[in-house]
Amino acid sequence: MEGTWLSLLPFLVIIPLAIWLKEILPGLVIGLIIGAFCLERSVLDTIERAVATLLKAISDLEHMKVVAFLYLFGSLIGMIQITGGIKGFVQWIGEKLHSKRRLLLFIWLTVPFTFFTPMFRIMLLSPVMKSILGKFRIDRRRMAYMIDVSTEPIIVLLPAATAFVGFMMSVVAGALEQNGIHKSAYHLFLASLPYNFFAIIALFVGLMTTFMNVRIGRNEKKREKEKTNQFHQLGLRKELALVTGEPLHLFFPLFLVLVLTFFFFWYSGTKNGAVTFFDAFSRADATLAMLMALFVTIIATAVFYLIRRQPLYELIYHFFDGGNQLMAPIGMLLLVWAVSLTADELGFATYISSTFGTWLPKEVVPAAVFVIGSFVSYFIGTSWGTWGIFMPLGVTLAAATGAPLAMTIGAVFASGTFGAFASPLGDTTITTASIMDLDLMSYAKYKLRISLLCGILSVIAYLIAPIFFS
Repeated sequence: MEGTWLSLLPFLVIIPLAIWLKEILPGLVIGLIIGAFCLERSVLDTIERAVATLLKAISDLEHMKVVAFLYLFGSLIGMIQITGGIKGFVQWIGEKLHSKRRLLLFIWLTVPFTFFTPMFRIMLLSPVMKSILGKFRIDRRRMAYMIDVSTEPIIVLLPAATAFVGFMMSVVAGALEQNGIHKSAYHLFLASLPYNFFAIIALFVGLMTTFMNVRIGRNEKKREKEKTNQFHQLGLRKELALVTGEPLHLFFPLFLVLVLTFFFFWYSGTKNGAVTFFDAFSRADATLAMLMALFVTIIATAVFYLIRRQPLYELIYHFFDGGNQLMAPIGMLLLVWAVSLTADELGFATYISSTFGTWLPKEVVPAAVFVIGSFVSYFIGTSWGTWGIFMPLGVTLAAATGAPLAMTIGAVFASGTFGAFASPLGDTTITTASIMDLDLMSYAKYKLRISLLCGILSVIAYLIAPIFFS
């Protein structure tokens, strides 16, 4: 379909409605219905199109991998909780963390072991950090922000051994081929990393707020905590309060899942033609590798718990209970994917590309690409989607105007990083808020203040940097 302004309509409805209702789920449903109506223009056909699009989003293989990963990780956490793993770790680490600063430092020290994907790191850290919060008077949103800022802004800057590298290289290669530019995609990818100004600045701000105890925004309001019904999960909380803490029941599965993740990254990469260890990480099917590691970990951990005399019926019950606790973010992600599919069918990418054309001076191309890409990525909530849409546009603009190519590519990557980090539609934002028991829109608004500061500084950097290449 030829792109028109109607392709923006679902996203223009979702965010204001979510802010008004303080819930994002109704906005996603309405955005999906509006997008389907723009395609069909009749009530019954709209309903059929919306349901078909949702089923298409659910049946997508990559989406199914993400859903399975989230559910199984929640299931593993449920098993760890009922065997006293998290409670035992909180008791153990509580004796060693005597200050807020040590606690926040602990978050950063775990980066070398959990850098594969943002979701992997969030799923590992969030349940443990939430359990420790009771000992320290720390704004829950600040703790969630520390976890988030140490995920995607770091991972997009790493040149190897992450789930992002292969995709990032592929979009660069596709854009170069589309424009007939015969240069190494990997070399340009490496050259673009220093120009992902948003990731660099966000990382610097995150470190500064940690070690200098800089507070951004007001303290968390008490009424936010009162939104959750006190009877929800009451039985589970009482049951977990009676569990005896055992740190080994956390250390064993976490150690196993980390080791197996490295192994299956290597295994998947070598199957795809990799020769070296680091090349294997770049070529691996990251989500599948982590899913395989998680699958084997759950089986081995269940056997380990049974040997440790944990009742089988309790493990089975809390396996499903833990997974079910992540059904809310899973449902939101499925709706986000469905809305994005509808926008694509309305010609979203075509409209964005044709609207901005090639009329920009070369000195402002990187800054313009970052600003426009950040605006779009905020509404679609995905870095990968933004990169896929804007990399061809960015490379075309750079080739047409003579703008620095590596810097423009870096600006595209930075714009996607902004959306994934700041948007309430981002999978990391949804998952972190859900696990940390935060109101999603309140947490997204809290992060947006910081993101806008980093974004403004990034625009200034993109306006200044081309001077040195003229």
